[in-house]
Amino acid sequence: MTSVNTELASRKATAIEKQTSMRSRRVSGKVITYIILVLGVVVSLFPYFLALLTSLKPANQLFSSSAWSLPQPVTLQNYIDVVTQYNFLAYIWHTLVFAVIVTIGQLIFSTFAAYAFARMEFPGRDQIFWLYLATLMVPTIVTLIPLFILMRTFGLVNTWGGLVIPYVLGTPFGIFLVRQFFLSIPRDLENSARIDGAGTLQILFLIILPLSRPIMATLAILTFVQAWNNFLWPLIITDSDNLRVLTVALSAFQGQFSSQWNLMMAATFIALGPLLILFFLFQKQLVRSVHTSGFK
Repeated sequence: MTSVNTELASRKATAIEKQTSMRSRRVSGKVITYIILVLGVVVSLFPYFLALLTSLKPANQLFSSSAWSLPQPVTLQNYIDVVTQYNFLAYIWHTLVFAVIVTIGQLIFSTFAAYAFARMEFPGRDQIFWLYLATLMVPTIVTLIPLFILMRTFGLVNTWGGLVIPYVLGTPFGIFLVRQFFLSIPRDLENSARIDGAGTLQILFLIILPLSRPIMATLAILTFVQAWNNFLWPLIITDSDNLRVLTVALSAFQGQFSSQWNLMMAATFIALGPLLILFFLFQKQLVRSVHTSGFK
């Protein structure tokens, strides 16, 4: 009896040791994971932090102290100068108008095209879709010259039309993204609506789109960010200050004030600010929509 109790106690002690060992391994693994994540965050955010410090320093402190030293005193004069003296409010407005028009156009035309490719039956539907999708493999730089010649032929150089038309009518990526989400919606919902007498547009607007809010939010945010950061096409198609967007203005500003890093960093944060606000306002929606759509 004593030997049995001793054996049971030994087995229990061994099990406790195994559990303790497994628990310590899990804790060690989590600690290592969090250390790696923190290092990644520091590496990712350090350039922004350094740029923010530079933008808050007066000009006479730029080269008289180390780059990562705190500004003494903190000044917002750099931001005030960029906004008031260098017409950046107009550039922000131009960029906002451009990004909003492109985003609305993408949502409208990508939705109609995606629904046609996902639900409507017509000859060569799949072949046309995959052929259109294949244009994603063509670098954008290849189509710039033909696109510019086309815009010049129609007299759209240095106009709002020439600026937005190449992006407002939908893109292969946007159509593909929305189409894949539409395919995940059960057809039984549409069939039930058709039995009740609903037409195609009624089904699209009353059934499909309310269920597609997550993917619409994803497409809207991605399109807005891409349009806000677009540089090459606005640089080529516009040549006047009345249509200049932020990215082109920043490039010109850098060439003019390359040695005044405080102004450059202030201008950069002015351009970055709306995107940061957009992310913090819609981060939950963006993460949820990406998860829902399966786009990773």
